[in-house]
Amino acid sequence: MLKIIPDIVSDQTICAMPEAGLAAEAARLMMGFDIGAIVVVDDTGKLTGIVTERDIARRVVAARLDPEKTTVGQIMSRNPDTLAPGDSPLNALELMWVRNFCHLPVVENNRVVGMVSIRDLYEVMKLILEQSVGDAEASLFDDF
Repeated sequence: MLKIIPDIVSDQTICAMPEAGLAAEAARLMMGFDIGAIVVVDDTGKLTGIVTERDIARRVVAARLDPEKTTVGQIMSRNPDTLAPGDSPLNALELMWVRNFCHLPVVENNRVVGMVSIRDLYEVMKLILEQSVGDAEASLFDDF
């Protein structure tokens, strides 16, 4: 059975900021790393929130706030849902679907060890489906 770590996420750089970090800095980090979300952590490195591109668009830009003065603590989603490294991709996909998320932090021992995106899961689920269809076709033709 596939697991979030190492099958979906491996060798990933985690982009994290403190709550006092600025929204503009978060946006630049996301652009620089070509990612759609960052985690917000406290002084001990414990996850306190998540900020996504959508948060910046809706809670800063659309609200006409100054991104150079607005902190990520003001716009983040607090206490986000998380995944464990041993969770399955299917469970992650289900949680994302039900809660309308595109990103979920992966947490182990109160520390963020990864970030899963809907795109990551799409790629893996597509491969699983293709393999299943191929196996079914091979089985069908074996009967002839």
